[in-house]
Order: sequence, then structure tokens, then C-alpha cells
Amino acid sequence: MEETKEQILVNRLLKKEETAWKELFEVYSGSLTYVCSRYIIDKEDVHDVLQNSFMQMFRSISSFEYRGNGSLKAWITRIVVNESLKHIKQNKSLITVSEDFEIPDETKDEEPDFEEISQQTIMEMIRALPDGYRTVFNLYVFERKSHKKIAEILEIAENSSASQFHRAKAMLVKKIKEYKMSKTAQYE
Repeated sequence: MEETKEQILVNRLLKKEETAWKELFEVYSGSLTYVCSRYIIDKEDVHDVLQNSFMQMFRSISSFEYRGNGSLKAWITRIVVNESLKHIKQNKSLITVSEDFEIPDETKDEEPDFEEISQQTIMEMIRALPDGYRTVFNLYVFERKSHKKIAEILEIAENSSASQFHRAKAMLVKKIKEYKMSKTAQYE
């Protein structure tokens, strides 16, 4: 069976080949920046977290176990998420969210309607959520963590995780409705 490009890259990384690390950076830095910026807004912080993530990858590559195509990307993505969360925890104020956002009752269990909205616009809406809401939303939706696990990770109460997720979802529903209304108004 022929080795995949990813498997060859992993073997080179394990040998600590400098060119392999440059290749890893070139191939994955865009998608890892995207993952990191789901959690962290400030560009300098994103840069710092990514730098820490690549250092962590370098230090722990020997413990990486290749499990088929995509396993390298999954592993490095997990490192970026963990480093992003570490950054958020070190800046505790990013997790706590004031409860004084006005969210209408009728949007409590409404699902956001992402149809006809570009992925970039949706990401901008998610990035515009308050820090705590955004963090919980990302962990629940993109990382598929339970509220119990999110509570452990962020060191918050489980019901606080659920509450922040529902508030984030309600804010997204509101932002999407406003966005669609503004688009409809443009064409009238």
C-alpha cells in the first residue's frame, strides 16, 4: 500500500526535518488561523496562539500516532483549539459574560437560518458574539462538546454553558434576521 502525502509528511516531521515543519505551516496555517479566529478576535493574539500551537506540535510530535488520512490535521487542529482555550482561560474576563443582553423570548429555541448567507458572513456573525458566548458556541457546535465537558474545560457551571449557548444562538437568530431584512430592503 502506497504512503499518502500526509503519512510522508508525518514521517518527515518525526525526524524533525526543518523543511517538513515549513511545509506543515504552509499547508495548514490558513485553516488553523481560521480555527483559532473562531475563538480569538485580536489578530496579535491569534498570531501568538498559533505560534504557541506550532511550538506545542513540535514538542509533542513524537507522541503523535498516525491513524489514517486526516489524522494529522485532526491532531494539529485539536492543539490549536486547546491553545486557544488556554489563552482564553489566562484572560478569565473573556469567559464571563454579563447577563444584561436583551434577547426576545420568541427566539429562545429558534434555529438560526443560515440559508443564502455566505460562510464568511456567518463567521463574522459568530466572531461578533460576546467572548463567552462565542467560546461556548464554538465548543458546542464545531468541537461537538457536551455542556458538561464545556463546563469542565472553561471551569464554569454546566447550566452557565447551556445558558450561554442558548443566548449565543438567540443572538445569531437575531443577527441573521437583521441581515436578511437588510438584504431584502436593498432589492426593494
